[in-house]
Amino acid sequence: MGASVLVATISSAFGVILIAATELIAAILRADPYVGDSGTLALVLSFLTYLLLGVAVYVAAIVTANTFATVVAGRTRRIALLRLIGASARSQRAEVARHGLAVGAIGAVLGLVGGTVVAAAGAELTVQQLGLDGVVYQLVRPEMLVPPVIVVLTTWAAAWVGSRRVLAVTPLQALGGSVETSHEVVARRTGRAVAALLLLVSGTGLLAAGIALGLWDPRGVIVAFFGGLLSFTGIVLGSTRLMPPLLRLVGRLFGRSATARLAAENALRYPERSSRMSIGVVMGVTLVTMFAVAVESAKVLFAASAGGEVPADFAAILDTFATVMMGLMAVAAVIAGVGLVNLLTIGVVQRRRELGLLRALGFSNGQVRRMVLLEAAHVTITATLTGLVLGIVYGWAGAQSLLGTVPADPTLPREPTFVLPAVPLVPVLVILVATAVLTLVAAVVPTRIATRVAPVEALAEV
Repeated sequence: MGASVLVATISSAFGVILIAATELIAAILRADPYVGDSGTLALVLSFLTYLLLGVAVYVAAIVTANTFATVVAGRTRRIALLRLIGASARSQRAEVARHGLAVGAIGAVLGLVGGTVVAAAGAELTVQQLGLDGVVYQLVRPEMLVPPVIVVLTTWAAAWVGSRRVLAVTPLQALGGSVETSHEVVARRTGRAVAALLLLVSGTGLLAAGIALGLWDPRGVIVAFFGGLLSFTGIVLGSTRLMPPLLRLVGRLFGRSATARLAAENALRYPERSSRMSIGVVMGVTLVTMFAVAVESAKVLFAASAGGEVPADFAAILDTFATVMMGLMAVAAVIAGVGLVNLLTIGVVQRRRELGLLRALGFSNGQVRRMVLLEAAHVTITATLTGLVLGIVYGWAGAQSLLGTVPADPTLPREPTFVLPAVPLVPVLVILVATAVLTLVAAVVPTRIATRVAPVEALAEV
């Protein structure tokens, strides 16, 4: 549970730092004679703070739920044995939920303390660097308890959701080695697939309607926002159907060797496990890419409406905003990366018998290492490409629906302006480099564990 504690800690600390930063910015604005006590600015700052906190908690909840679901899948035999001697499914699920509550509480406390220390140091440095000695602000506020409480509750709820498979474990499974749901079983579950398809189709329709409405009214962004929310929820819900084929397709690019083919087929054999590992990275990459593309597309829209180039000062402001937002969204990407490392490690631990059998059949340590590394590469490359595509679509849709009728010069009349998505090169390159680093980091611990598996010991495990 170490990685889950880290996820909860990062989420809690992120929320605490955001609230402290909001208070400092509000204090600076209050000290400005031209701005003063602007209620609108305070409202915007508060909304942005809790929106970003909500995104981080949302990603952390999905990562935590996937982690607990993977842990429960690995404990199928143990849970079945306890059921065999009289334990109820609900008592077993309650035990997992209590673990989630403990993980959330530990992470929340660590995040509160660490976030407060970082916020205090950052505020002091900002005041000294900008010469804001006259600015009065209150660093420690009651609102700073909100993020830790939210983290505890969401981690608890995520553990409860992730442990729902406990209810389906039967005492007879104590005699078998069933761990993960197979591709055939997932294919027979049509209810979730239908719900995901409906969300995706309705969300895509709203997204298109928001873009069209944005050519006449900036409020089209509201329709597009709900369209993006519904469509992405559909993608997350249907990830067990969407991600495994994509992972297998990317896996074919690594050749037809035994290690490459095994790594590719593992993605399709257990679609729940592979989708859990990839969907968090998809979310992180989508969020970072979305803001970068939205700002770049906004500059193109303003240039098209003005009939020329965007003023350098205005472009610099947009770039600064994009950098700040991408930096904040990078926290969600870090949470997703931690989840990937944790799930890949748990997966290797749970596959000791499989790895032992491969070693007994003649696989060398080098081949086992390459297989695990290729599995990590499949996940990160597929998730990154999927996230880039989704981020480009959502970022462009947001800019187009909001600014499709807003001229760069307020004195000019409003006219519909339509542009194609603008993709900034530098953020994309940074994401690709981060993907390569994540692949290597995610494979370090699992490959080390995989090569320590002795064939005889692994095959003797029951």
